[in-house]
Amino acid sequence: MTSKLDQLRAMTTVVADTGDIEAVARLKPVDCTTNPTIVLKALGTPMFADAIKEAVAWGKKQGGTSEAVVHAVADRLAISVGAALSGLVPGRVSTEVDADLSFNTEASLAKARAIIASYKERGIERDRILIKLASTWEGIRAAEVLQKEGIDCNLTLLFSKAQAIACADAKAFLISPFVGRILDWYKKSTGKDYTAEEDPGVISVRDIYHYYKANDIKTIVMGASFRNTGEIEALAGCDRLTISPNLLDELAADQGKLERKLSPEHKGSVEKIAVDEKTFRWMMNEDAMATEKLSEGIRAFAKDLGTLRAMVSKELQLAAA
Repeated sequence: MTSKLDQLRAMTTVVADTGDIEAVARLKPVDCTTNPTIVLKALGTPMFADAIKEAVAWGKKQGGTSEAVVHAVADRLAISVGAALSGLVPGRVSTEVDADLSFNTEASLAKARAIIASYKERGIERDRILIKLASTWEGIRAAEVLQKEGIDCNLTLLFSKAQAIACADAKAFLISPFVGRILDWYKKSTGKDYTAEEDPGVISVRDIYHYYKANDIKTIVMGASFRNTGEIEALAGCDRLTISPNLLDELAADQGKLERKLSPEHKGSVEKIAVDEKTFRWMMNEDAMATEKLSEGIRAFAKDLGTLRAMVSKELQLAAA
């Protein structure tokens, strides 16, 4: 019997949710996803010591305010992590637009285009990159424009069907519905434990997947934010799943049989819903979990981005001393 990880790979594209270079080299995922938390963790390893020195030296030559230089160096470091990962995976690397731009469409567009240009300077074309944007109304509007420009987007921090439908209407390349964070909210709210089949995060992704397939929506569904392998197994067959190295290792060590749970052939009939801005905002308002987890996620990513910028500021000060 092959491992559950190998069985999963036969039905789902497996993506690594990490910036750990050694783990990516060992586990050989197709794609990699990053976010400010992952970038910060990667930069804390010896592997990126030279990249930090290079970015700081580059930053010292840049003009503008000290704040602008700090932001530029932080951006350069995020690209350094993404570039290293792109050398290890055959597919895509997701790089995130600053979380503090989540409610600013024009600024998100400018940042996304700058990210693509920075990768191109390193010889990495746009077809290897996914721009990650928070699934706010403004982030989704940015994705709509970018997709028309040929820049594929990964809409992240997605917790509701309203977000998923709006992303599909914008023709986003991919969405990342968060499974574990939904479970976290319900466990805290109800005090209950859930089996994989009862898991509200699993149910949410299955609902979105079936809606997409029933309506021939091409946007890729990539389940994310897993708390245990049970959640992953309950979504076997999903278009893509982005999984942390520790859970990938657990699946690799498990020789049991993995049953397919989702299939594009089982479309069913699900009525298409029209979601304009008014409807989107009302549906989000009525979904306490999605509203709270979206805001919480943006705050957490913004905090880690702030920590990265503080680290950069300190390095620049030391270099100038």
